[in-house]
Amino acid sequence: MGTPQFSVPSLQRLIDDGHQIAAVFTQPDKPAGRGKHLQAPPIKTLALQHSIPVYQPQKIKNNEEVRSVFETIVPDACIVVAYGKILPEWMLAIPRLGCINVHASLLPKYRGAAPINWAIARGEQVTGVTIMQMDPGMDTGPMLIQRSIEIGEQTTAPELADSLSHLGANLLSDALPLIGKGSLTAKTQSDDQATNAPILKREDGLIDWSMTAAEIANRVRGFQPWPASYTSFRGARLTIWRARSVNDGAAVSSSTSGGTVLNISEEGITIACGGSTTLLVQEAQIEGKRRVAAREFANGARLKPGEKLSE
Repeated sequence: MGTPQFSVPSLQRLIDDGHQIAAVFTQPDKPAGRGKHLQAPPIKTLALQHSIPVYQPQKIKNNEEVRSVFETIVPDACIVVAYGKILPEWMLAIPRLGCINVHASLLPKYRGAAPINWAIARGEQVTGVTIMQMDPGMDTGPMLIQRSIEIGEQTTAPELADSLSHLGANLLSDALPLIGKGSLTAKTQSDDQATNAPILKREDGLIDWSMTAAEIANRVRGFQPWPASYTSFRGARLTIWRARSVNDGAAVSSSTSGGTVLNISEEGITIACGGSTTLLVQEAQIEGKRRVAAREFANGARLKPGEKLSE
């Protein structure tokens, strides 16, 4: 059970390892692009290439057709990788080895729908993958095995997702034989150490210039590709795609408002942030236009030091 590109390496690894895949469950095709043509989830494309039956129910709770499929298959295990739906308790009870989730965090940290995004946005330097036994809660089940990975200073959410998807596939491959033998000891999560990674909302991307430059730079990296980090500029939406915290000697008075342009150079646009910190914007995009180097944007907009973003 999976949907986005993140789940593809795990399914491919299951196939390569010789497991019999009885079915793939994924979310329905969705309109995409300017033409709004229906686009299949990446996991569906891979499944059809290998002639694996694909099911795309709008809902699985109280869905008798889905229940009939599961009760007919009676799988040894149900592997869940970024499926995007909560599994009902009857489904958790059917597989002999349970429902096994590949979760992109070091649980109990970052339970929820967007663990990769929030780990970067909150400045984590290390994250990882947890293989866990699912229960009715949101990523609260017992943990079977974990593996960690460092987060680079400039790593974006799509880049980290790609790395974690392959780490997860490898870890799943290692874990399944051990799960089958019953030689992995499940470890109960500590709720006291749990943090949440809720689904992203559009408003999460709105830049708060009272935050420090480091906090804003982390959000720029973490909130890609959506909702992205954005502010307003002369009444239009301005998205910042690449930025870093700097200490370039620009004098930032405590009276200087966050979002004020301090300097423009070949490197980019230096902007005042909270705590007398400075952010170097390196790549930006005004709505309706393409992404460009910040210096190119500044030249085209005739941007001057002292002008304030978000107004």
